[in-house]
Amino acid sequence: MRAQGPGLVLLLSPLLASACGDSAGPKAAPPDAGPGARSTALSPQQPPEHYVEQGLKYFDTFDTSADRASVPAYSVQVERWEWPPWLKLTGHTRELILATDPVALRADPSTVPVRDCRAFRVQPFARCYVSFQYEKGPCPIYEEFTFNDQGEITFIEAWSNQPSSLPMMDPADRWAEGPRVHRLSTRIPGLGNATGLIDLDAAWMQEAAAADPEVADFVMRAHNFWGYWFDEYQAAGATLYARGCGW
Repeated sequence: MRAQGPGLVLLLSPLLASACGDSAGPKAAPPDAGPGARSTALSPQQPPEHYVEQGLKYFDTFDTSADRASVPAYSVQVERWEWPPWLKLTGHTRELILATDPVALRADPSTVPVRDCRAFRVQPFARCYVSFQYEKGPCPIYEEFTFNDQGEITFIEAWSNQPSSLPMMDPADRWAEGPRVHRLSTRIPGLGNATGLIDLDAAWMQEAAAADPEVADFVMRAHNFWGYWFDEYQAAGATLYARGCGW
């Protein structure tokens, strides 16, 4: 949702030029040790308030009324995945997110007046229900944040808050704590080592991609971020926000 909207391709053209599980889906591998560990191998190393604060700071970066200096602590290798109808991989590394998100805000100004962020003792450590406010109307989103031991955000995962788009199979499982939750963050190896740094070319990443088509899709897009982002942007068409926001 962040990196699309009228006029954004024009605003991003310099960067584009320079860059030229639920029960029916894949099963998450158990938490393991070492550099290829899954995120659920980690336990919170910061107080709950830290995780909530980082989530709120993230939404400040998409709120024109917020302090522009309010930015969360991103890992150098942070990734952002936004499930359809949004554009899947929409953020890749701290450098790129810090460079492009302000451009997205200028292209599609928004505020985020509705925010409910909470901390959890299992990954993702922060989960939020928010509503972006655009000129055409509100846009409700459910978003999760994965962290490393240093309290940095390593993975951001977002869903449109529409009945058919949320990851929970059980409507009563508001905070996605049950066994039937379709999320990607807990299936990507490397997010569970102490620094949460992934390696797209490591053997453990390739093994996970071979076993899980959605991990394979993530790896493919991360290897060619701008190319696949632009393809998704073009394919989304003019009704993207109407579909994602429920307008």
